[in-house]
Amino acid sequence: MKVFKNFTDYSSQKPLALSLGMFDGVHLGHKSIIDELIKIGSENNLETAVLTFWPHPRFVFNPNEDLKLLNTLDEKKSLMEKYGINNLFLKEFDDEFRNLTGEEFVRQILIEKLNIKYLIIGYDHSFGKNKSGNFELLQKLSKELDFEVEQMEAINIHENNISSTKIRNALLAGNIKAANEMLGYSYSVSGTVAHGKKIGRTIGYPTANIETDSIKLLPKKGAYIVEVNVKDAQYKGMLSVGTNPTVNGEKLTVEVYILDFEGDIYDENITVKFRDFLHDEIKFEGLEKLIERLDEDKRLTEEFNF
Repeated sequence: MKVFKNFTDYSSQKPLALSLGMFDGVHLGHKSIIDELIKIGSENNLETAVLTFWPHPRFVFNPNEDLKLLNTLDEKKSLMEKYGINNLFLKEFDDEFRNLTGEEFVRQILIEKLNIKYLIIGYDHSFGKNKSGNFELLQKLSKELDFEVEQMEAINIHENNISSTKIRNALLAGNIKAANEMLGYSYSVSGTVAHGKKIGRTIGYPTANIETDSIKLLPKKGAYIVEVNVKDAQYKGMLSVGTNPTVNGEKLTVEVYILDFEGDIYDENITVKFRDFLHDEIKFEGLEKLIERLDEDKRLTEEFNF
């Protein structure tokens, strides 16, 4: 997959089958669009492409909003490549770009710069200044500018439309199984293992303290069953998102106890995949009660069928 940060670097002998949007999470709704792009591309000798924005436009419109995303940029790239996209355009949402009307965007970017022949948009997608671009505009321009346009229907699970917002809400409620079902894969967090207070090792549960990307959404505070990927191997793990209230902690941390693992992994990059929710964050009366709960969490994690 080729990645472009501006349109002037792009050139191709083949026209494009393209979709545009944030694609945060690259969830099953997004994957249905990607699968359709690949099908259309194969049938019509077109290369496939996704045009997305980085950073998220909401960071531009609402700079004080504490928006957290389902994907880091690296995760989004990895998923797009895994699903078979040929070209990924990462457009900065600058002043010039945000002031293009929907029609200007189609004419100046999609046709003149990218030479699209097929455009797929999501069921609720709009674009351009004041959201002036929509499916009706695309249908009108497609006849004049010689491209085809398709609007995908929403993908439903349990009679609910899949959306990035619904996935975020599920994660913030600790509903890991619902989030993973909508994503089509296990939600993950990656980061470097840093030195913590090392309290866990004194009670038989040494944890790896993970420094995560500041834009990455963390699920609600609590304990989780996770799959841990470290040094090209996979392990079961018990992960805590919280402030360690039993020992009067204040800083939000992400810590994982890795079952059946020994070794020094400080400064290693590890990935944890969330598989199930164990319980909310608890302030125990003392370390003995904490250890009892950890023992029970460990038993549940060992019994969990990965």
